[in-house]
Amino acid sequence: MSLATVDTALTIAEAAEVTGVTTHTLRYYERDGLMLAVDRAPSGHRRYTERDLGWIRLVTRLRATGMPIREVRAYADLVRAGDGNEAERLALLRAHRDRVRAQLAEVATHLEAIEFKIAAYETQALACLGEDTAV
Repeated sequence: MSLATVDTALTIAEAAEVTGVTTHTLRYYERDGLMLAVDRAPSGHRRYTERDLGWIRLVTRLRATGMPIREVRAYADLVRAGDGNEAERLALLRAHRDRVRAQLAEVATHLEAIEFKIAAYETQALACLGEDTAV
C-alpha cells in the first residue's frame, strides 16, 4: 500500500503495514502515551489517518535515534497540549539532536579506527601476496 493511496482512515493492520511497525507496537505506543489521539470507528476499532502515520514515523525515528520513552512521551504531551509550548518542544528536540550528533561523532571516530585496522591488514595481505608471487 503506497502512501499516495492513503486517503481514508486505515485499520491498525494497514497502519502497521504502511509504517513498518507491528500492531503490537502501535498498541504499545497508544497505551504508553506516545501517540496522539487516534480516532475510532463506531465499532471501537482504531482508524489511523495520514496525520497518525506521520506521527508514528516520527516516534519510530525518535526511538531509533535513542530518545528515551519518557522524552517521547513528554514531547507527545506537549503536542497534545496545543499551541503555546513550542519553545519547550524545540528545546527537547534540540537536546536530542545534540545527543545524536555526539553519538554520530563517536561512531565516526570508531569507524576511523576500524578503517585504519582494515588498511593495515590489507597492506599486510598484499605484502604476503607479493612474497608468494616472488617464489
